[in-house]
This record gives sequence, structure tokens and C-alpha cells, in this order.
Amino acid sequence: MLENFFHLKENKTDVRTEIMAGITTFMTMAYILAVNPSILSATGMDGSAILIATALASFVGCLAMALMANYPFALAPGMGLNAYFAYTVVLGMGYSWQIALLAVFVEGLIFIVLSLTNVREAIFNSIPATLKLAVSGGIGLFIAFIGLQNAKLIVNSDSTLLTYQTFKGETFHSVGMGAILALLGVLITGILLVKKVKGGILFGILITWVLGILSELVGLYVPNPDAGMYSVIPTSFVSFDFSAIGLTFGQVFKADFGAIRVLEFITVIFAFLFVDIFDTLGTLIGVATKADMLDKDGKLPRIKGALMADAVATTAGAVLGTSTTTTYVESASGVTEGGRTGLTAITTGILFLLAAVFSPLFLTIPSFATAPALIIVGFYMIANVVKINFEDPSEGIPAFLAIAAMPLAYSISEGIAIGVISYTLLNLVTGRSKKINWLMYVLTVLFILKYIFL
Repeated sequence: MLENFFHLKENKTDVRTEIMAGITTFMTMAYILAVNPSILSATGMDGSAILIATALASFVGCLAMALMANYPFALAPGMGLNAYFAYTVVLGMGYSWQIALLAVFVEGLIFIVLSLTNVREAIFNSIPATLKLAVSGGIGLFIAFIGLQNAKLIVNSDSTLLTYQTFKGETFHSVGMGAILALLGVLITGILLVKKVKGGILFGILITWVLGILSELVGLYVPNPDAGMYSVIPTSFVSFDFSAIGLTFGQVFKADFGAIRVLEFITVIFAFLFVDIFDTLGTLIGVATKADMLDKDGKLPRIKGALMADAVATTAGAVLGTSTTTTYVESASGVTEGGRTGLTAITTGILFLLAAVFSPLFLTIPSFATAPALIIVGFYMIANVVKINFEDPSEGIPAFLAIAAMPLAYSISEGIAIGVISYTLLNLVTGRSKKINWLMYVLTVLFILKYIFL
């Protein structure tokens, strides 16, 4: 039955590979179960309710992706968008979190319409192959950067913005040990991949976690909650209390419409819409390029289903009580493990559903254990840049700018914006306008207007 539905042989995969890929994707995304409640609870929302809503919205999104597109892409409430929801819309503009959810809900409905009318698909197809390769490479650097941050190997510096972790001082046994364990995790994962061990990335996560447990037991690793370093030893495994979801479920329809300032509210919706469109497109381009899923024309077959799944997940997530649900770049970890069909996405979704029950266990997996997976996936994705023609500055410069912007601006969508603007202007001014799709002109104008007015 699985073969007939997911076409495993046609996609050169099997059930074991897909399940392992789905587990790996989940392990690299599981941090959202802890991070999303932490961010959204700043708005006054209940943390337990947010965790359950996060798990359920992720399940719905992954299931929709599998059924509508048969792709191995996983979905969950998006990082960056949740921060915009909490710190800009609610705390900055003074809206209630119910109205913020309403903005997300409306955004999801608009996405559904855009997906039905082929607008998002047209945008995807209009982006030149060079920029698609650059997006994949840029996401590789971005996801590796996230891994380095999660491991606390790269930390804040007042003088240089960023710097490398120091392994001396009072935090050695907490932050420092976590960083060392992450480095060991990268080495272990690398060895497993060199030896072609199936599921090497997943095993790397688990082995690093076990090393963390042993380090805590012997006193090498000492939890320090003030530094964001928690115990890695599970103390409980399950929780069957789901009553908290009632605190957020359906609250989108109980917003105080009288408190809405129409023009500002439209701006909020547009901001959600804009970031989500290009984060999703960037992720689809990057991960699909890595998996060699694009056809000879650089198009992604069944993209309409993938985009519709993203739109449905966003709408459902707003009803459940979470910020925009979107396709995750961490899907690349499962693709790297061989995931090629919706069975990978369903596996990830089921694990998110189980996470609502086993949340105490999943929340114990430390970020220093999942960080090596993100760093290694970054290595795999950056490999696509060798296909870019850097000998031609009209191709190479926009590609370079897009790649550099993603980790440095901490945004996939900003990288796409800078890549599109530079590609269009550089080729237009130098008399190479025939290379430019008409929709690229439209996107360039929209991106420039975004920087002027938003």
C-alpha cells in the first residue's frame, strides 16, 4: 500500500530510508517545541497550550504536504515569524495575541487563493537557475550558522557582533561543555557519514545526547538554566494532559475587531505574507535542489500541492493557536538521509503528534545534540554552489550576494530579495535584459518598495 501511494521505487527509496529520514528531520526540528512556547508566551499566551498547538499544527502541515504533494518537506511554526508575531505585532504595536492570530489566519486564506491561482508557482518558476542554486547554498550557510549558535560555539560579541566560544571561566562546565560536546557530535557524525552508515545524522544526534547524559552524571556537564543550559537526563517521559489547548484553540475568532486599526492591520498581514512567501519558496528551492527534484527547466513538479499544504497549515495553525506554520529548512537533514517522498513528511508529522504526549522526553534533547546535524546539513547544501558560473559576473555576483545575505541578515527571504534585485539590475544595466523573466521585474519593484516602506 505504501508503495502504491508514495511511489517509493519510482523515487529510488524504500520504507526504512523514508522513516529514518523522517525521524532525522524531526530530531533537527524538535527544538521548535521548546522555542515556540518560549517566544509566544511573551504575549501572555499559555506556554503549555502553545506547545500542544505547535505539535498539532506541525502534524497537520506534514500530513498535508504528504497527501497533497508527496514530498519529504516538513512544516512547523516558523522561526522569525514567531518573533515578529510576539515582539512586533503584540508587544510593539500593542495588539492582543488574538488579533495577531487573526492576521495569521487571514494570511493563510490569502495564501490558499494565491496557491489556487498559480501566483506562487509562477514566482518559483521565474527565479533563474543561478539564484536557485545560490538559495540552496545560502540556506546551507544559514542552517549551519543556526547550528553553531544552538551549540553556543558562535556567541554574541559587543565589539565584533559575533565571536567564537571561550572555553574558560565560570561557564565552562555548562556552556563550554555543551560546545565541546557539539564539536564531538560534528566529528562523530562526520565519521559515520564517511563510513556510509545509514542514518548517520540521526545516530550522531543520539550519540551526542548520550555523551551529554554521561557528562552530566560524572559532573563534567553542569546544567545552568540562566545560561540556557538545562539537564539532559530525562526525569519524565509522558504527559496526557491536553486541556491547556482550550486556552488558544479558536481564540482567533474571539479577537476584538473593534481594536483593529485597518491600515496597520493590512501592513501586518502583508509582512506575514511577504516573509512567509519567500521563506517557503527559498526552502522549497534549496531543499528540492539538494534532492535533485527540479526538472530540466528548473521547475518543481507538484509545487502547487506543496504550496497549498503550506497555506493550509498556516490557516490551521492560527485556529489551533500558533504563529505562521511554514516549510522548514531542516527538511534538508531528512533529504540528506535519503528521504524523497511524503512518507518522510508523515513520519515527521506523527512524531510531532507523539511529541504532544512525550513532550517531557523530547524537550530534554539538548540543542548541542541537534546542532551537529544542522552543521553537517549545511555542508551538504553548500555543495550546490559549484554549479554556479562564477566566471560570468552577471550570474556570479547576484548569487554571491544572495548566499552571503542569508546567514548575515539571518533571513532566507532577505537573501532572495537581495539576489533578485541585484540579478535584475545588473543584467538590465549591462544590456542582458533577455535573460530576465517579466515577473522578475515585478519582484524587483516589490522588494525595493518593501525596503522603502516596511
